[in-house]
Amino acid sequence: MQPGEMTNHSEECNFTDIDSLAKTLQLGISIPTFILGLVLNALALFVFCCLWKKQSKTSVYMINLALADVLLILSLPLKLYYSVTEAPGLLCSFIQSLYFINMYGSIFIIVCITVDRYICIRHPFEGRAKQSPKWAILICCIIWAVVWLCSVPMYVFHKTDAFQCFSNMSEQTWSIPLIVSLETFGFLIPLAVMIFCSAQNIWILLNHKSQAKTKAEGSGCLRVIIINLVVFLVCFTPFHLGICLQCLVRQNVIVNCSLKQNISLFIQVSMTLANLNCCLDAIFYYFATKEFRDKTHLKKVIELCPVFKPCATRWDGPRWKNSPSSAPPGLTGGQQHHP
Repeated sequence: MQPGEMTNHSEECNFTDIDSLAKTLQLGISIPTFILGLVLNALALFVFCCLWKKQSKTSVYMINLALADVLLILSLPLKLYYSVTEAPGLLCSFIQSLYFINMYGSIFIIVCITVDRYICIRHPFEGRAKQSPKWAILICCIIWAVVWLCSVPMYVFHKTDAFQCFSNMSEQTWSIPLIVSLETFGFLIPLAVMIFCSAQNIWILLNHKSQAKTKAEGSGCLRVIIINLVVFLVCFTPFHLGICLQCLVRQNVIVNCSLKQNISLFIQVSMTLANLNCCLDAIFYYFATKEFRDKTHLKKVIELCPVFKPCATRWDGPRWKNSPSSAPPGLTGGQQHHP
């Protein structure tokens, strides 16, 4: 059968070349991600746990985000090894759940930080008055409990025989109700919240950018809000699009051999790109908290990237002292501002 012709149910596509190319790309991206992500997030945990003077909502969210990133990064060697080597079904379920728990834990915590920033910019006095870490601890505990609970299907539906992890998940795992729930609650709703809060923050900052006092600060805040949203979109959108397409393949909606091969390559590469978020979160820590900038002295490293250099230059002085969600100084003085 020629590539591009429709395959029937009795004829299998050959994915050997596709998997070989995907594994090469995964190694090329995952090794630098593992090294850089582990160093940066270990540094972040050290700063937030050992050098942070007073724990707050900010530090609680940051610690949990860094912890999720570290655990995801530590799962990468297992993911790479057992994606080419067969492992018992239960072991594969554990590795897969460890990976996805920390991915979605990161997504939900990033959303919480974005919402917290929106509240403090939209309602600066109320936001600053509610800096107790108790609610943040409770929210993070709920997030961890929910993502662990949602990993149960991986254990319930796991195959009993040995197989390559992340490659041959059971048919029940690819059921439409399960995938729709994952896409809706794990990506679309968080994405909608991110877009809404980021748009509101940008609107407020642009509204006050005309003030000479806050012009430079507002520009720096705008850049970080936009970069944070773009990073979220770039890291997680391709992967969740790939899940949708792969679900259509598993449901025999897509049966074209060439298309199935392209989808297989796409979902494997997009999953690897999603891991880059673990490294980019550390850049966010730098811009979000003054303490992290002061303790890590990463300014010269950050300035090597032309995208982040203007922010690093603007924020050499004290900015956003209390939290990543704090409004710039110009938005908190005098009276409370509303759009």
